[in-house]
Amino acid sequence: MNATGAALPRGGWIIVAGGSGFIGSHLCDRLLADGHRVVIVDDLSTGRDSNVAHLAGRDDVHVLTADVCDPSVVDTITDMVDDQITAVMHLASPASPPAYLARPLATLAVGSTGTANLLQLAAPHRARFLLASTSEVYGDPLVHPQPEGYWGNVNPVGERSVYDEAKRFAEALTAAHHRIGAVDTRIVRIFNTYGPRMQPDDGRVVTNLVHQARAGEPMTVYGDGSQTRSFCYVDDLVGGIVALLDSAVTGPVNIGNPHEFTIAELVEVVREVTGSSSPVEYRPLPSDDPRQRQPDITRARTELGWEPHVALREGLARMIAAIGS
Repeated sequence: MNATGAALPRGGWIIVAGGSGFIGSHLCDRLLADGHRVVIVDDLSTGRDSNVAHLAGRDDVHVLTADVCDPSVVDTITDMVDDQITAVMHLASPASPPAYLARPLATLAVGSTGTANLLQLAAPHRARFLLASTSEVYGDPLVHPQPEGYWGNVNPVGERSVYDEAKRFAEALTAAHHRIGAVDTRIVRIFNTYGPRMQPDDGRVVTNLVHQARAGEPMTVYGDGSQTRSFCYVDDLVGGIVALLDSAVTGPVNIGNPHEFTIAELVEVVREVTGSSSPVEYRPLPSDDPRQRQPDITRARTELGWEPHVALREGLARMIAAIGS
């Protein structure tokens, strides 16, 4: 489907659930720069006030500390805004393995009940709904790289399933609303993202290695380091999300950087950028940890005109500079 002519009108309210999180806060910055007004909804279980503190006092920003699984959140948000709601963007969920493994039931709830509530918010306003899904819906993939048409290889009862299946159900619920004509929806599948505002203890590989290298501590590698990931700088990712939001493409659409690195290669890049000589400490690979992860971004390139531009070394340098500022 051609994406031309589907851009949202500027000046309306966009609800960003999970807006105090790492990706959500950067998305809010971009939406405001583009002329939208923003309601940030976050229960702060994994998001942080400090990520959006620079937006305090603005007339075009409202902040609501609330759980999107609470059914009253729909009425509360509606009462906060005095004008048109043009979009609802669902980024609310723990995203790092330690966070969702520590909150298994809450993670399942935000993918199911939370998604249902936010779709209920979007429907009467005829607001566009965007679901932030994940590459984790592909599980430990048997197809490489992963196109959107691949159905995945997910263990539905493994410990990671609380995140994988929550997102898969959220996609199914979103797609069903679109098929019956209830809501105009978009689905983005986000691949490994990094950049400023990531929490140093969030347990994801980039933050682990960067903070260990800067501290001179052993750099933790799970498995033998041959497993691969594809790392997308947050500004590139946000550009892709906004391109999808402003398009007529419903998705799902992979947004990520297709340049694949082994974890061993990532270690060397982090050492180079930080100037560290930290040794590597190997630990067992967690259960159901994907061996390969690389997005096929053909759909994003052809239907959205999007592709990433920030190389890994440059993005890591920006991330590290922000940590030091």
